[in-house]
Amino acid sequence: MKILMFGWEFPPLSSGGLGTACYGLTKSLSKRGIDITFVLPYSENISADFLKIISPNIKIKKINSLLMPYLTQESYNIMKKNSKANLMYGSTLFEEVKRYSEATADIAREEIFDVIHCHDWMTYGAGIKAKQLTNKPLVVHVHATEFDRTGGLSVNQYVYELEKKGMESADSIIAVSNYTKNKIIEQYGINPDKITVVHNSIDYTDPEKEYFEVKKHNKVVLFLGRITLQKGPDYFLYAARKVLNYDKNVLFIIAGSGDMERFIIEKAAELGISNKVLFSGFLRGDELEKAYKMADLYIMPSVSEPFGLTALEAMKNNTPVIISKQSGVSEVVKHCLKVDFWDIDEMANKILGALRYKVLHDSLKENALSEIRKFSWDEPAQKCINVYNKVTGVA
Repeated sequence: MKILMFGWEFPPLSSGGLGTACYGLTKSLSKRGIDITFVLPYSENISADFLKIISPNIKIKKINSLLMPYLTQESYNIMKKNSKANLMYGSTLFEEVKRYSEATADIAREEIFDVIHCHDWMTYGAGIKAKQLTNKPLVVHVHATEFDRTGGLSVNQYVYELEKKGMESADSIIAVSNYTKNKIIEQYGINPDKITVVHNSIDYTDPEKEYFEVKKHNKVVLFLGRITLQKGPDYFLYAARKVLNYDKNVLFIIAGSGDMERFIIEKAAELGISNKVLFSGFLRGDELEKAYKMADLYIMPSVSEPFGLTALEAMKNNTPVIISKQSGVSEVVKHCLKVDFWDIDEMANKILGALRYKVLHDSLKENALSEIRKFSWDEPAQKCINVYNKVTGVA
């Protein structure tokens, strides 16, 4: 079976979980004999020449575009201004999304494929166009909705309408969790029979032990993700303040970047804990792995998290986790601590408990590692194949 897949990030061009998920999923699909043409935006600022080619039956097609993960109109304007070919790109982010969708038409005409598979809103227009040109079935894969990204506040109507149109045009929808499936039903009015839940996963590898000097005098608690409303960095900070009232030997690391970064830095100073909060900036590759290994505890306090691959990544690196109950990953992992994102008192209590009580800490580590060893991308890949078979009439 041949799949025309539209995405907007792929390792090493990854800013979040979507790129990691695309990599793991396509790798496992290829092992099952699925041929994939993966279409990806790139520009002179973001070269795609060094993309990881993971299988001979995965082909990368590049479309010249300024689109990249988590763009805002402001960041798009800066990229366009700095581009040597700025006249070819759309005057606004949304015009560029439309231009990108039109630019993919030649690929849809030229490639031979059985199913169109789109990842998140920026690619839905391209998927709809490909379906119109070829009459092939369309599958949209929902990793996040506008309601997740904004916490339900200031929902962008353009993005919402494009998401809704994509879901309505699709022959089938893949949601990364039941949490996301319910959002799709409630906020977009989609028939639940059209939606298949395919949880994200991770391929386990044994973690290597490392020594970190910072841990000689401090316990380390890690937040890793985009510093945006959706990820709850402010709740992490408020819980940190409460923890430090009881234990001064805890260092809180915030790894990532985003539109709330300045606010969080200023808030740490306002709370009087700036000497106990370290901002590392955006991490990837080996630096990312080191951050997980350095931490005694990983916190994912997301306000609305469709899945939350970082929790699995932390567990894989033998780090205990506390995760928001408002997350998809909470549906698939047992050996962790769970808390409502807004309950900073309970979050602080769980942080102190996991750091102070060795039996609890060790139990979380050992059981989580035992649990994560059973994870792989094979099951999600097979579920996607089942969806492909259904929309093509094979099964």
